[in-house]
Amino acid sequence: MRHRAAAVLAAVLVTGMVLTEGRQPQKITLNYPTRSGASWPLFIAKEGGYYQKQGLDVTLVFAGHPAGIAMVVSDQAQMSSYNLESVMQASSRGDAPFTVVGASLNKAYFALMAKKDVGTVAELKGKTFAVSQIGDPPYNYTSAFLRKFGMSPRDVQWIAAGADATGRAAALSSGRADATLLTPPAYFRLEEAGFKNLGNLADHDDIFAATTYLMKRTTIAANPRLPEQIIRAQAEAIKRFYDDKAFAVKAYQAYDKQATADVERLYDGYAKANVLERVPYVLSPALQAVIDQQSDAKLLAQMKSFDFRAVIDNSIVARLVQEGFFQKLFGPGIKAEEDRKSKIAFR
Repeated sequence: MRHRAAAVLAAVLVTGMVLTEGRQPQKITLNYPTRSGASWPLFIAKEGGYYQKQGLDVTLVFAGHPAGIAMVVSDQAQMSSYNLESVMQASSRGDAPFTVVGASLNKAYFALMAKKDVGTVAELKGKTFAVSQIGDPPYNYTSAFLRKFGMSPRDVQWIAAGADATGRAAALSSGRADATLLTPPAYFRLEEAGFKNLGNLADHDDIFAATTYLMKRTTIAANPRLPEQIIRAQAEAIKRFYDDKAFAVKAYQAYDKQATADVERLYDGYAKANVLERVPYVLSPALQAVIDQQSDAKLLAQMKSFDFRAVIDNSIVARLVQEGFFQKLFGPGIKAEEDRKSKIAFR
């Protein structure tokens, strides 16, 4: 009888495996709006097979702001890896159809680059700063950085220099601007040319620049498990990032054809500053930082009057914490981070 029972159990297990293996993965599209380290979790989750492990057949599509939000709203993408500031701006204007279910980053890897004869941040008072446009995220991040050195946005001059880091770098190298905030590899090239690196945002825990998991509410309603599947896959990708530099570099280059030395240097900066979030709560200080950084009085009033609990949902991350998912993945040492993050998670 025991042998017969064991045989029956084995048959059931094999049948279950066959059914699981035969199940077709769900086809979805995910948007990444920047070719930068902020998109690294998506790159590794795709190249490392972690989406597939969660039963997802993912296509990654690049589309910059505001196309990423538009893709989510129009059901062309089931998720976008989007900066919190843009999400808050869009949602505070009215009844937003989307939800934020986590945050893969709370810091940004931007260097404040200045002319060759500038020695300190204080020397930039009264000087000209290049941004893409007044009031955009780089403008607000620069303003937050200046405040750490006793300056306000009114203490410097601002010029608009194009839609991306290339335009800002050109403004500095041509002499139109005295300083600008840049992502790599743009600032690597300026350093090589002798321009001064006056500091990186990633070195300051009190300067927030969050990247979120943005989804449409109706997408979640139609597939309630999907947010958790994505969070699990990208958590495994983030673990792989910290554990396997060579693979992380290779995965990045699959979507942004940068020189290996540049991507390795970018990796070292991200890893040293612990930029990628192991426990992806959306943090209350990150929301408050966005509000505090607003230069547009009308937009500031909208944000202050809007209840962001209609948009931010940390319940999935909180449940995964309670179920021990992150401790099993990263080890028991992650509990201290879980406890610290849970106290400042947005509720």
